[in-house]
Amino acid sequence: MLYHIQKWGNSLGIRIPKALAQKAGLVEGTPVEIVLGDEGIIIRSRSYSLETLLSGVTPENLHGEVGTGKPVGREVW
Repeated sequence: MLYHIQKWGNSLGIRIPKALAQKAGLVEGTPVEIVLGDEGIIIRSRSYSLETLLSGVTPENLHGEVGTGKPVGREVW
């Protein structure tokens, strides 16, 4: 099927048909990465798991607790 690029404000956009979005696992708010490949524009879904995010934590980039001062209201600790 042939699709057309549309102008949206100062940008260009294309609508992704529902059936194609469902097959790709895309829903509103899904983060995607857009890159220029040899064959054209590539849109990749970017989904991160907690395990993937935590794998980047090392002793070198791990910081300690951050103090916020004494309670000033009705905080219960």
